[in-house]
Amino acid sequence: MRRLLLPVLLAAAFGLPALFLVASGRAAVSPQSEQAEEAPRRPAKAAGIPGATEFEFVLPYGYVDREGVLHREGTMRLARVADEILPLKDPRVQANPAYFIVLLLSRVVTRLGTLRTINAGVIEELFAGDMAYLQEFYRRINGTAGGAAIKATCPKCGTSFTIQPGSPG
Repeated sequence: MRRLLLPVLLAAAFGLPALFLVASGRAAVSPQSEQAEEAPRRPAKAAGIPGATEFEFVLPYGYVDREGVLHREGTMRLARVADEILPLKDPRVQANPAYFIVLLLSRVVTRLGTLRTINAGVIEELFAGDMAYLQEFYRRINGTAGGAAIKATCPKCGTSFTIQPGSPG
C-alpha cells in the first residue's frame, strides 16, 4: 500500500507521532516505537478524506487467542448513538455498570489482527493496558477527550467565563 505523509500542524505540540494517509482512504498512524502511544487519525473531514470513519491502531501488548497467536493491529470505527445506548439495556451492564465499556468496545472495534469476530469475550481477555489504550483511543477519535470549551455566565454576579467539559469544578 502506498502511504503519503500528511503534515499535522499541532502534532508536535501534543507530542503525537507523524500521521500518514493510506491509499485505501483510511487514516493510519505510524508508531514511533513498539511501545509508543499511537495518536488517532482525525475524523474524515479533518483528514480531508470524505467517508473515512475507521481508524487503525496498534495495541501496546496485544490479544493472544486460543492458538497462541498475538493480535495487535486493529481498526476502530466512529461510534454511533446506538453504540452508547444499546449496551445500557444489557443485563450484564445493569448488574455491573463497569461492563458497559466492554460492550461498547466490542461494538466499535471492527478488526483485531486476523480474528473473524470481535465480541465481548475478546474484549474481556485484553490486558488491562490494552483496555486503557482502547478507551483513550475511543475518546480521541470520537471527540470526547477534553471537548470544546463552553461559555457561561454566573447567574449571581454576571461574570462571564469558560468551562472545559470534564474538568473538575
